Amino acid sequence: MSEAGRRWQALQERLVYRFHDLDLLTTALRHRSAGEGHNERLEFLGDAALDLAVAELLYRRYPEEPEGILSRARASLVRQETLAAAALRLGLDELLVIGEGERRAGGNRRPSLLADALEAIVGAVLLDGGYEAARELVARVLEPELAALGPLERLKDPKTRLQEWLQGRHHPVPRYEIVSVSGPAHAQHFRVRAQAEAIGLSAEGEGPSRRAAEQDAAAKILAQLGET
Repeated sequence: MSEAGRRWQALQERLVYRFHDLDLLTTALRHRSAGEGHNERLEFLGDAALDLAVAELLYRRYPEEPEGILSRARASLVRQETLAAAALRLGLDELLVIGEGERRAGGNRRPSLLADALEAIVGAVLLDGGYEAARELVARVLEPELAALGPLERLKDPKTRLQEWLQGRHHPVPRYEIVSVSGPAHAQHFRVRAQAEAIGLSAEGEGPSRRAAEQDAAAKILAQLGET
C-alpha cells in the first residue's frame, strides 16, 4: 500500500467509518484554493446534516430542556472553534489539500478551513452511507464536547437564571427599572437597575437595548451570588 493509501486508511480508522467511495473523502479534504474538485458542495451538505444530527443528539440527551436551551447548546457545538478542535483531533490539518499560497500562510491549521473540512466529511459520509452513518459519526467526533456540556443550566440567560434562583428559594422575582437612556434614536444606550430586594442585592447593567441592559444587571447579581 502506498503512503497516501496508508494515510487515508488511518483517517478512516480514526473516523470509525470506511468509505465505499473513497473519492468522496478525498474531495471533502480538498480546499477551493487547490483548484477544481473542491469541497464546498460537500461542506454545504455537511453543514445541514451536522445541524440536524446535533439537534437530534441534544433532543434525546436532554428530554426535559426547552427549545431555547437546546438551541444554545447546539450553537456551542457547531461553532467554528469547536469543529476546528475536533478536526485537529482527527489530524485533518495533515491531510487537507490546499493551494501553495494558502499553505505558506498556515491555512492547513486555520480554524475556518478545518471546520469546513469536517463539515465536508460529514456531507461525504451522508452521501456514502446515509443519515444514520452521518449522525453516528457526529456523535463520535463531538463526544468530548457533548460530554463537557453536562447540565445545561449554565446556558440559560442571566435573567432566567436569577429568577429561577430566587423562586427556588421562595423569593419574589427581581425588579428592573430604567436608570437612563442616552444617545441618538438609532444608537441608544440603556442603563438599568436590577433589584433583588428579598436578598438585599442590586446592580446596574448597560447595553444597546433595555433587554441587553437587564441581562447585564442580572448577570452582575448572579456574580455577587457566586453563580457565574
